[in-house]
Amino acid sequence: AMEKNYVSMFLLLIVISCALAKDAGKKDSKDTTAKPKLPQTLSRGWGDQLIWTQTYEEALFRAKHSQKPLMIIHHLEDCPHSQALKKVFAEHKDIQKLAEKFILLNLVYETTDKNLAPDGQYVPRILFIDPSLTVRADITGRYSNRLYAYEPSDISLLYSNMQKALKLLKTEL
Repeated sequence: AMEKNYVSMFLLLIVISCALAKDAGKKDSKDTTAKPKLPQTLSRGWGDQLIWTQTYEEALFRAKHSQKPLMIIHHLEDCPHSQALKKVFAEHKDIQKLAEKFILLNLVYETTDKNLAPDGQYVPRILFIDPSLTVRADITGRYSNRLYAYEPSDISLLYSNMQKALKLLKTEL
């Protein structure tokens, strides 16, 4: 009799753990309909509610076909300058709003495209590319030795450069 008890307890446990697993699975799928999980990881903290592209190739394709400018942020997770810029970028409401008008990509690695490092491979650096797939070397930060670098205190300059990238688009296309 003792053995039979063990068996029924064991079966009960299996049933309970299956039910729990099913609930967990259900809850997850509900969340994904509310907001997609993918862009959140791709944002790497630069704006979790924004839509980020996964690769440089995809970003170029989408810029060309949507006729939106592309904004590329090169950064490194363990770089304090990148971290500091990311924080102000993510918390800046106007920038986050304006960023919706761009195709967005943030990279923690360098691409093979030399055009993305016009004056070197430093981080953080932010470049704009127009839908004709031309790197806007004319939209620069305030430092002559690192043209595409921005510090947290340069956030308003970055904001006006984003506006410039959108304005150039309208006048040239």
